[in-house]
Amino acid sequence: MLYAKMNQIIDEVKSDVAERDELVECIAIALLSRKNLFILGDTGQAKSYAINLFRKRIIGARQFERLMSKQTDEEQIFGRLDLSSLIPGNMPLDELMKEESYAELYRKLSEQYEIYCGNKNIDTLKATYELSKQTDLLKHIICTLKSGTPKMITEGKIPDSHIVFLDEIFKSGDGILNSLLTALNEKVYTNEGQTVPIPVISFFSASNEIPNFNDTAQAILKPLYDRFELKVLTQYVQEKDNRLKVLSGKQGKNTNGSNTTIDLSELEAMQKEVEAITVPDSINELMDDVLCELRRCGIHVSDRKYFGFTPIVRAKAYLCGNTEVTPKDLLVLKNYFWNKPEEIATVEKVLTDLCENPIGAEIERILAMASESKSVMDETLSQFETQQVDEREKIKPYVVFQKELFRIYLELTSLRNADLGDSDNAAITDAENELEEMLVEAAKAVNATSIPLHEQKRLNV
Repeated sequence: MLYAKMNQIIDEVKSDVAERDELVECIAIALLSRKNLFILGDTGQAKSYAINLFRKRIIGARQFERLMSKQTDEEQIFGRLDLSSLIPGNMPLDELMKEESYAELYRKLSEQYEIYCGNKNIDTLKATYELSKQTDLLKHIICTLKSGTPKMITEGKIPDSHIVFLDEIFKSGDGILNSLLTALNEKVYTNEGQTVPIPVISFFSASNEIPNFNDTAQAILKPLYDRFELKVLTQYVQEKDNRLKVLSGKQGKNTNGSNTTIDLSELEAMQKEVEAITVPDSINELMDDVLCELRRCGIHVSDRKYFGFTPIVRAKAYLCGNTEVTPKDLLVLKNYFWNKPEEIATVEKVLTDLCENPIGAEIERILAMASESKSVMDETLSQFETQQVDEREKIKPYVVFQKELFRIYLELTSLRNADLGDSDNAAITDAENELEEMLVEAAKAVNATSIPLHEQKRLNV
């Protein structure tokens, strides 16, 4: 299957760069989901190297690469106006060849010329000349009717490319930001009043810094940053063994002989297979929980970002050989939801808690509610001590707590179902015992007799 071939490329590129597993996988996911990828890290961390290793495995995909600077102008990345296209009575050859009648006559002229070159006969020369006159006449007619339309020369530029790597994109000058934004967001380019689609699958960029968007001069770059849906943070190589492996490779002591490639048509076929991956309703429910928890933790997630996660998790599921998205596939969104590096740990924890160990996260939430309710009771009793309240009054906060704790207990026990494993059931049992102990402790504080929570449930109290 095609996904196995993509995984082979991932494994090979991983073996050529140390401690860049996350980055390499995200490159593949970006290409499979048609998303853009930004890599943040200090200079010399093989960011560009990893990107270049991967994208060169895509045979037949036209590629564009540019180190951006303030001096980079629109012509350098998008192409220039073909002035000849504005001259009345003249048209570029590629435009003329779009006319079927002209293309056919031009083909005959080319064939006739080849015949003349083969025999240098006067008769074939005359025949070639007659065809050239017909070709020129038809060209004149077409140009008279259709010339004067602005034409861009885009060969070898972004509008002619499938994969684009714009290194240090935030160093771009203000003059090209609008064009870049439109290209990144809508995959179109507008020039001379004409808006045309561009074939770019993914834009890649790398930088050692994120602009300070609170700075007025740099705030203009915020929309550009937002158009890179996937983001990866890189570090210097941490493990000694990996550093030695890199050194050996640079010294020619170990080489990866494998060089798996895919052509553009195979990549397009993979993208169609990714689009066919099913997203169960349960995943959407889970993602809504993720959204709420991220926002509760102070992570800004726009509606546009939230509603756009589907292609990425489909791509992850595809690489795992799944036909539908599973909760574990959502862990890839660690590289989707963060805006600043300091948010990564929070995003990762939320995703891990809710998607990798949802029962554990629910238990943690339920126990937190119980602890909070117990704290309210303890605080009330503490106030009573200073106010010399009658002993009978002290029972009231306990009764309130006992009722709330029983409600929480029922919520906890409702987590049990036939699909749970032994470890999850054991965790629920431990939490039940913790709630029982909490009730006993509360009862002792007011010299009350408590009925165990499991007995209350049995008696339907």
